[in-house]
Amino acid sequence: MASRRAPPSGFPDATRVLMLPTTVLADNRLLAALPRKDRQRFLAGCEPVELIFAEVLSIPGERIRQVYFPTGSIIALTTSMDERASLGVELIGNEGMLGISLILGMNDSPLHAVVQGAGPALCMGRASFCRELELSPALQAALKRYLYVAMAQLAQTVACTRFHVVVARLARWLLMTQDRGQSYKFHLTHEFLANMLGVRRVGVTKAATLLQSHKLISYRRGEIKILDRAGLELVSCGCYETGKASYAQAME
Repeated sequence: MASRRAPPSGFPDATRVLMLPTTVLADNRLLAALPRKDRQRFLAGCEPVELIFAEVLSIPGERIRQVYFPTGSIIALTTSMDERASLGVELIGNEGMLGISLILGMNDSPLHAVVQGAGPALCMGRASFCRELELSPALQAALKRYLYVAMAQLAQTVACTRFHVVVARLARWLLMTQDRGQSYKFHLTHEFLANMLGVRRVGVTKAATLLQSHKLISYRRGEIKILDRAGLELVSCGCYETGKASYAQAME
């Protein structure tokens, strides 16, 4: 195992984590893991769609009409205290789906879902999805495991928000975004990141400036490029590694 690097000067300590896989995953990993017959039947009922940045896909309390399986897009789940304060609690990329509460028989959305990364996804109506659940025990098993992971990651995010500094949380969110978007470049405004992290915009600006000053990222007019992923991992809190480990343990 390679020796652990010290974090850049001025940052809190953090734990090394696995590097981003070099293979780009074109499909949704939940669906790709299904037996061939189940996967083919499920895909036949899906519609490919292009999700748009900042597009709202669900609102708390509203009936779920469609489920989404990102294949190259990213969906952020947020919870709000009022019209001005919100907090990002989970990111969904090609490792997951939006609409998981349907497997519990709950038809209403518990969280606000907004597109953080534009790109393709597979979409299916609620009725068709529930029918597929009845037909495929393998799909039920995979989604129950994914629900377990989602619950664990949500709890981790709550603890992270309470105990970790903004710069470490920002580094974690950027790493999670890169993992799900499979790209070193993406579009995220300060305002959007402030809403995701539950902090004032000035807090995001200071954290992003610090990351940029150490040449870990470049940031210009909402366009972010990760320059040093290993360094960013060192700045991030241990919640990033914990989240990856929980998914691997339950799903892989």
